[in-house]
Amino acid sequence: MRIGEIAALVGVTTRAIRHYHHVGLLPEPERRPNGYRAYSVRDAVLLARVRRLTELGLSLDEVRDVLADDAGRELADVLEELDADLARQEAEIAERRRRLAVLLAAPPGEAEPLSPALAALLAKAPPTGSPSAAKDREHLTLLDASGAAGEELYAALGPLAADPAVLALYERLDELADAPADDPRIPVLAAELVAAVPDEVFAAVPAEGGPVVPGFKEALLAEFEPAQAEVVRRVMEAFMERGRG
Repeated sequence: MRIGEIAALVGVTTRAIRHYHHVGLLPEPERRPNGYRAYSVRDAVLLARVRRLTELGLSLDEVRDVLADDAGRELADVLEELDADLARQEAEIAERRRRLAVLLAAPPGEAEPLSPALAALLAKAPPTGSPSAAKDREHLTLLDASGAAGEELYAALGPLAADPAVLALYERLDELADAPADDPRIPVLAAELVAAVPDEVFAAVPAEGGPVVPGFKEALLAEFEPAQAEVVRRVMEAFMERGRG
């Protein structure tokens, strides 16, 4: 294969390949009598590994270390790994296209990029104008988009979403919007919110409690007023504690 052919096969640019040659990440192949580089299947496999690792966020130095560790592996093993990776990407693309089809089929303004499981969960919740309930919906949507939640969690949340008593808890949280951070209602409400959550939810909730991003917890709490944030902080800590148990 020539450089343009291997670039098209692997999905990188010829400029990237030349850069990998320059930094010693991809060995220079032998040249044909006409001066063109002649790339082999092994070169394509190696280049695909470089592309995949850089897409995962590894630096070129880190990629070099990974490739050095894999140097003794059989070609068939590497090909099987790449095939599995392509299958995973194919499934992810199919899921994205399915969600896009849902958005395209819906009237303007009537669709959100939600998974079917989350959409079914939100449909169970009674209508409410509670700002705290709206924030909870936004946080679930973020979990859904990040892949940090799944059908097991949504199924466990079903009875909770449909319980009218939960709305009363949201409304009590709304009432703390103008309260100080040491309001005596805080520990009582936090305890009742935790008590309202079934054990099945704690078993299904992600171990990290949300997207694994530095500063996520702080950004979440910053969306609330001081007294409300204190309630949410206590609930989050209780979730983490019960999740570990």
